[in-house]
Amino acid sequence: MRFAHTSITVKDLDESLRFYTNALGLTFERRREIPENQAEIAFVLDPLSGSRLELTHWKSRDHYEEGDQLDHLAFEVTDLTSTLAHLRSLQVPVAKEPFTLSGGTRRIAFITDPNGIWIELLEPAGEARGR
Repeated sequence: MRFAHTSITVKDLDESLRFYTNALGLTFERRREIPENQAEIAFVLDPLSGSRLELTHWKSRDHYEEGDQLDHLAFEVTDLTSTLAHLRSLQVPVAKEPFTLSGGTRRIAFITDPNGIWIELLEPAGEARGR
């Protein structure tokens, strides 16, 4: 398992992209709509550490409570099916079964930690197996 990124919820994607690129010096990677979630995401990269931050804007949401900003942590796994089987054997709750976003190539699933924080598990690009 390899840590892939942290996702935070943002109120204004354009403003947040300007902040993270101009003020903090992160590098813009990509941006895309996620129609089935009524969301738009963008990734920025810290060129020094290689760490990624996913900025998630939920279009149907206009009010946020303090603490809502952390959206999820993400880990790449070699085999999503066997990883989920192992986690289930440890009684880890599966919040969302494996799926592929429209236009995507990766199978992803979500589990939750003991605090209710969502953790995305994703197979590396090009390794989705259509299971």
